[in-house]
Amino acid sequence: MFHYFGFGSNMSMLSLRAKGVEPLASRRATLSGWRLRFNVQHFFRHEGGVGNIEPTGDPEDRVLGVLHECPDEALGQLDAAEAYGHGYDRIEVEVLPGDTGGHDRKVPALTYVGMPGFIDNSRFPSRRYLNIVLEGARQAGLDEDYIETLARHPVHRIQDYPTFTPPLGNFPTFDKETLADRPLYTALYGSVFDMSEARPLHDFLRGFFGGRDMTLYHLRRLDSSKVNETMDDIRKGRLDQAQQQYLNVYLNEYAREYRYVGQYNYDKD
Repeated sequence: MFHYFGFGSNMSMLSLRAKGVEPLASRRATLSGWRLRFNVQHFFRHEGGVGNIEPTGDPEDRVLGVLHECPDEALGQLDAAEAYGHGYDRIEVEVLPGDTGGHDRKVPALTYVGMPGFIDNSRFPSRRYLNIVLEGARQAGLDEDYIETLARHPVHRIQDYPTFTPPLGNFPTFDKETLADRPLYTALYGSVFDMSEARPLHDFLRGFFGGRDMTLYHLRRLDSSKVNETMDDIRKGRLDQAQQQYLNVYLNEYAREYRYVGQYNYDKD
């Protein structure tokens, strides 16, 4: 068992569940001498920046979050979800369980901080991401003033996206088995893309997305998700308008980052 301090989207139990992590127990905690930022650039431009913490040396500064007790096998899942060694580094901090004080002893906990190559101080969080952070903060019962400050944070403005249309041409159709044979291909909502010429920023995603359909992965990270979406929902077209619009944005961004190479058939999923 280990302690993990979540300060961004991982304050949310649903967000953790979407990443395959089920804490054994969770409680509020405070990290003093640090501040919360949203300056880790997301892999996809439209998502803006995601959560980070920075030391300030000022004991009056604080980051409120959630201290999760996690089974040992959850560490690998957290590392993958946080792009450990690529977008984030894993460190140990000492947090104080409870609200903002009390007489509890500090507890050592693992957490993640942005890697220098991913820091961009001009970034703002997306509305989707900030909504997940706020929901997690409210669920945990964090200080109301802290939550109000979070709620007033500027957000990244997303452009309008056209309905994604695959390029014209005679392209092959892939399924779960044939896609798995292509470790540099990934699929999303019926389209297959080649990641081999993506920006260096996406090196981690080649291993994480490669050979897989990522539709369910993205659906379960929508701020309205209850993490109960299924492949059957995708196959049978049981997606609401917000889900379809969210996937359409990602289809446009996939097409921007990668090269369209075919269609995806969900019959074998």
